[in-house]
Amino acid sequence: MAPEPPLLTMSGITKSFPGVRALDGVDLDVQAGEVHCLLGQNGAGKSTLIKVLAGAHQPDTGTIRWRGEPVTLRSPIAAMRLGVATIYQELDLVEHLSVAENVHLGHEPTAAGFVVRGRAARASTAALLARLGHPEIDPSRLVGALSAAQQQIVSMARALSHDVRLIVMDEPSAALDPDEVDNLFRSVQDLTAQGVAVVYISHRLEEIRRIGDRVTVLKDGRAVAGGLPAKTTPTREVVALMTGRNVEYVFPERPAAGSVPAGPPVLQVRGLARDGEFAPLDLDLHPGEIVGLAGLVGSGRSEILETVYGARKPSAGQVLVDGRPLRPGSVRAAVRAGLGLAPEERKAQALLMLESVTRNVSVSSMSRFSHGGWIDRSAEFGAARAATRELSLRPDNPSVPVRTLSGGNQQKAVLARWLLRGCRVLLLDEPTRGVDVGARAELYAVVRRLADEGLAVLLVSSEVPEVLGLADRVLVLREGHVVHTAPARDLDEHRVLDLVMEGSPAT
Repeated sequence: MAPEPPLLTMSGITKSFPGVRALDGVDLDVQAGEVHCLLGQNGAGKSTLIKVLAGAHQPDTGTIRWRGEPVTLRSPIAAMRLGVATIYQELDLVEHLSVAENVHLGHEPTAAGFVVRGRAARASTAALLARLGHPEIDPSRLVGALSAAQQQIVSMARALSHDVRLIVMDEPSAALDPDEVDNLFRSVQDLTAQGVAVVYISHRLEEIRRIGDRVTVLKDGRAVAGGLPAKTTPTREVVALMTGRNVEYVFPERPAAGSVPAGPPVLQVRGLARDGEFAPLDLDLHPGEIVGLAGLVGSGRSEILETVYGARKPSAGQVLVDGRPLRPGSVRAAVRAGLGLAPEERKAQALLMLESVTRNVSVSSMSRFSHGGWIDRSAEFGAARAATRELSLRPDNPSVPVRTLSGGNQQKAVLARWLLRGCRVLLLDEPTRGVDVGARAELYAVVRRLADEGLAVLLVSSEVPEVLGLADRVLVLREGHVVHTAPARDLDEHRVLDLVMEGSPAT
């Protein structure tokens, strides 16, 4: 018997936009029941390729075959009818609607020509959630009340409600803690056992090994490798394919073992707490030191950073800079004292996406360029260019809109803002989220260099290797309590995970 053709075959796909060739003859084949991982740096063409597959973009040239037959995907609806569903990183769920209403949005169950919004929709949704291994999710509950992991499952249930045969998942684990990632992977494995194919996109190479069957690597709009075995291809080889050079997941060298920066701490946290979020915390941070906060999502890490920064008002305790207390709950006071925050959601919380790089860098220092109600545009541009060049931001043109930059360069724009402001304490919340492997190495080098020049850094990351590799000292958090403090070189990933899963409040 002739072998079954692949479920999906994309051959010679090209797509150009004004001034940019986003895809240049890309090939991709996906078998029924497999997890096919799509890797590549930001700008490699992954998003464009999946939008072609989703029917959101039309290819300039190339062919798409479904079970061996040529097809044309003229719209997302056409792709869905064929059996292709795409779950983007930014979930498109409606928070004020119930789980069942979201799952059936746009194709509500009907009877005798009338839409049935109640029992039938809930029953159908419950069956889909059970198929995904999550019968505990209540179809009547509002989506806005669910955790990030549960919302991912709801998105998968909505895809299955269309009887899809292939699901594209774009960075599905970005906002999940390790337990939630495990649950997500179990759901994916249940789907593939039922013959559903999954195209899985992630920057986390350890996830690719766990969940993937095969890997296709994109670089500069081309598929530089296709069908590599996900579990056995060496990491060095994958990274070299993605970047065009040998870049390892390595971190800059720390100061000498046991050394603590001389002089008094620049930042002191004394008994700082927020009811229901984190218990009283004491912390000293010296110039030139990087301190990491490790813990699961919900352990209070981000809340601590935002409270130190003044974006949240503490229920107890105080923050001191150079021995002087800051006014609680005042961002203005924190910034004036020399604190800067690079938040987790940089697009929503830090960047003016429609503005230029120049304006994004200068926005916290406008008093330097404003005279008599007028802004000295030349001085603003020059200062922004100097700050971005110090961080090797690309392209070297601060006039371009910040939305056109890659994730790594957008993060550099946020850091450049605080360099221009002359901040002395940098608060980093998930600094490499949505940043590709090569750009991560650059960001690590930037952060270490800034620390070596005297900047104090307080770091939060969901990736334990990142905290251990970049920080000098680590505070391990569990359920809002510090359960362990140690030099980073005295910890390993297994020890930290044991502490966050089973640790008890301690010092």
